[in-house]
Amino acid sequence: MPDMSASANLAMTHAAALAAELDKNKVTPGVLGFLVFAALAVGVWLLMKSMNRHMGRVNFEEAPQDPAPVGDKDTTGRAAA
Repeated sequence: MPDMSASANLAMTHAAALAAELDKNKVTPGVLGFLVFAALAVGVWLLMKSMNRHMGRVNFEEAPQDPAPVGDKDTTGRAAA
């Protein structure tokens, strides 16, 4: 195994000391978890805003259908023979 440099060794020593200070029964998401949650919330808000704008442009009125000629089809919808 290659030898570690002095700075890497010092960093590992400090990391081990910080890990020993953490409470092993308490798990928190931290700042990164908050940032990810905030980004998701902003994304959902933007999607809802866009959907609301698009739904406002939709025309729900149906055009009237032309009635079919009376003699062309029977009651089952098939063409008369």
